[in-house]
Amino acid sequence: MSQDLYAVMGHPISHSKSPLIHSLFATQTGEPVEYTAIQCPLDGFADSVKTFFERGGKGLNVTVPFKEQAWNMADVLSPGARAAGAVNTLFRDDEGRLCGENTDGPGLVRDLTVNQRLDLKGARILVLGAGGAVRGIMAPLLQEQPADVVIANRTVAKAEALAELFAGEVPVTACGFRDPKDAFDLIINGTSASLQGDLPPLDSSVVGPETITYDMMYGPGLTPFNQWARDLGAERVIDGLGMLVEQAAEAFACWRGVRPETSPVMAALRDRVG
Repeated sequence: MSQDLYAVMGHPISHSKSPLIHSLFATQTGEPVEYTAIQCPLDGFADSVKTFFERGGKGLNVTVPFKEQAWNMADVLSPGARAAGAVNTLFRDDEGRLCGENTDGPGLVRDLTVNQRLDLKGARILVLGAGGAVRGIMAPLLQEQPADVVIANRTVAKAEALAELFAGEVPVTACGFRDPKDAFDLIINGTSASLQGDLPPLDSSVVGPETITYDMMYGPGLTPFNQWARDLGAERVIDGLGMLVEQAAEAFACWRGVRPETSPVMAALRDRVG
């Protein structure tokens, strides 16, 4: 049986776990998928996408720094991708149109609600950061009907712009990192601070004994943000490995029409990450 070609594109890309994740999905489901990683020149993303599909490629994942370019390239955007302002999944439909999807937000919410068994309805949520990663999760997060969402960012104007973009039935407000003083039910770190071994300058009062923290980053051991929260007595701390696997499963289902089981893949990755 011939294999259908898929890939992830980014710069850099050598660190990507996507080839391993999708190979595990393919083995599990029996789908004829061959999945590779492609490092694109910073000024060559559009040409790389065109070449990939011209050579028979079936679907692409897109990672930094090309998600906004993918959004601009897509002929058709899903509602989720349109709200996110970024695309991490590309494929061609039956008419040959380039279709863009964003699976990051659904991946996060599924990890929270299915894997972690959290009920977000009525929860008070603090989201840290106001960049593309946070914009990508806002719409699916708000669909869970939390009581309110506070977006905290170093540059308050960026948080205010994001809050205005997602204004609706659920109150969404903006502030600086040091402004919140009350404990939240859930704090989501959407900044990249953990990658630098750092954490946002928050007041310790935002973490109470019933607070759950979620860092969208992951690595061996606790991230600096989750270590900080645990030291303050947070009820639970969760990293972003589950989100990584769940967003990949959403993409796989988008392409193949079958959603793989994620728990064994998460266990396999956890063993490798440490």
